[in-house]
Amino acid sequence: MGTVIDLLIEHGDPDPIMAEAIERLRVYEQRFSANRHDSELMAINHQAGQRPVVVHPQLYDLIKIGKYHSCADDSHLNIAIGPLIQTWRIGFQDAKVPSQAEIDELLRLTNPHHIILDDQEQTVFLKESGMKIDLGCLAKGYMADLLVDFLKTAGVTAALINLGGNVVGLGPVRQGQSEKWRIGIQDPQKNRNDYVTVLDIANQSVVTSGIYERSLKKDNQTYHHIFNPKTGYPTQTDVASLTIRSKQSVDGEIWTTRLYGHQSETIIDTLNQLDDIDGIVITQTGHVLYSK
Repeated sequence: MGTVIDLLIEHGDPDPIMAEAIERLRVYEQRFSANRHDSELMAINHQAGQRPVVVHPQLYDLIKIGKYHSCADDSHLNIAIGPLIQTWRIGFQDAKVPSQAEIDELLRLTNPHHIILDDQEQTVFLKESGMKIDLGCLAKGYMADLLVDFLKTAGVTAALINLGGNVVGLGPVRQGQSEKWRIGIQDPQKNRNDYVTVLDIANQSVVTSGIYERSLKKDNQTYHHIFNPKTGYPTQTDVASLTIRSKQSVDGEIWTTRLYGHQSETIIDTLNQLDDIDGIVITQTGHVLYSK
């Protein structure tokens, strides 16, 4: 999955449970990855403009969730952004800055309304040749939720799942005087493990998106990896990082991506209208804002 994964579980016989959890993560990567040529997701992309593809129910479910939030008003989430992501390649050794003409042509292939779903047949069809779905903004949260469901059925009552910064704490857990997992929120302007604050969670998820993790430097300009799907360029905002705390990890992924690109005050106003979704915004000047 291109990241470091941490799994901690508390159980009387943890080894077989841990082995199964790791195997499931391998299956999920093969199912949802846009960076593996032979993944189940890429089978859809390979048939863009040609024919519908029957997919696994989990993949269909996540694409349906992604399309819904991609088509929402003022959303910065767009699962059809694959052609842009695969051209910029920020975070990979072959990253580059495309020309304006290239970007204009690619934007034509990123309309989420052109993802055609058939609930009865469980098929996905990309209307235009060259379209590509990229679930990188949602997949880790969805995988984490699937993993939590498995751990619960296996009798695990305390666990920590960290999929490269997408964190779920299954609890309660005893940590000193607390019965909650304590999750540090990175200061975007300082070294890793230098925290602005700490969130306590039990049976909750913490997801953070930030412009400080991956970037490309070209001609004295820095391009980060969070894109504005309307312009085809990295998004312009006063936000350095956005953290969401939620019950379901996929909701954290949805709202960090939907909201990143709006100004900080707008993000906080939106979070205050959502049930069971809390958030912390850290601006590029180091100001910290909290939802109520």
